[in-house]
Amino acid sequence: MSVRPTSLETLTVAAGRPPRTPGGPLNSPITLASALVPGGDSEYARHGNPGWEAFEEAVGALEKGHAVSFGSGMAATVALLELLPVGAKVVAADGSYYGTTVELERRARRGLLELELVDVTDTEAVIAAAADAAMVWLESPTNPELDVADIRAISAAVTALGTAVVVDNTLATPLRQRPLDLGADFVVHSASKLLAGHSDVLMGVVVTHDARAARALQTRRTSLGSVPGSLESYLALRGLRTLHVRLDRAEENATEIAARLHDRTDVAGVRYPGFGTMIAFEVVAGAEAAQQATESSEVVVHATSLGGVETSWERRRRHAAEPENVPDSLIRLSVGIENIEDVWDDIARCLDTVVGGAPPAGAAQPEPQRTSGWV
Repeated sequence: MSVRPTSLETLTVAAGRPPRTPGGPLNSPITLASALVPGGDSEYARHGNPGWEAFEEAVGALEKGHAVSFGSGMAATVALLELLPVGAKVVAADGSYYGTTVELERRARRGLLELELVDVTDTEAVIAAAADAAMVWLESPTNPELDVADIRAISAAVTALGTAVVVDNTLATPLRQRPLDLGADFVVHSASKLLAGHSDVLMGVVVTHDARAARALQTRRTSLGSVPGSLESYLALRGLRTLHVRLDRAEENATEIAARLHDRTDVAGVRYPGFGTMIAFEVVAGAEAAQQATESSEVVVHATSLGGVETSWERRRRHAAEPENVPDSLIRLSVGIENIEDVWDDIARCLDTVVGGAPPAGAAQPEPQRTSGWV
């Protein structure tokens, strides 16, 4: 009797490996070839590559669907939007990743789609907006404000109307949330983040139960040329092998750091959804102080990405395209796997250097903008 892995932890290690043949490789090797020998499934590397197919097999096993990989998370997003008919209505989270929001707004200005932005924590508002929509685009948790949507309730209500539900699952990963099991139609990941996990890969992936939709996405990938590279596919799969141990360690650190931030009087509106590696908080002294704090760190990396083994942070409104509903002094903190005391000492030191504008202990704190998922 064969033994098949069933736990997600084992699947991160076992899924997507080549057949066990004597003398064969244990891992899927890097395939550096643009032209392939005729007679197989593909004759040209834009149509298929063993490396990304192995990565797709592994992510598909974790999300329980058909996975299609892309050269970046935004390439995956665009491919999904390309499946919509011209003029279709899209309902999207008003706290979506700014790259997604920018692309949606650009398409709306060109008349390619109709866009309505909603608060994903207001389930009834999302459902009402979706009454005449072709697609609902959710993030949960959102980036960077970490709002959490009721994916199951929204999916149950809007799919009955024939509306497709997309969930960006980048921050939760399939180890903490599997949207397809909750009724969603598509899952999107920026694989550059937690899936690959080492800040050295640019890659994206879409997963769906619908084999026909997966084939349509593959066609769009081929037509657009938005394929992942051979080295990137190799690195992403190698990074995926340790997702469970990286996530457990970083989440443990994040839980403790969120609690310590909550006890400080020089920060407000600490957001942590109770799982994952992301924290967001506001610096009471203002945007300039928040910028100074992030630029003065030594252990924590000042960078715009997230989900790596290293702890990183940035003030999000330093980006011109960041939505105006994101507070000026909000810092997005991606917690890594370092020793927690080293990370915390660096954070505390940076905040202490700008604490001059903070009110004394016990003084009234600024009202946070949202309450969902806050510590």
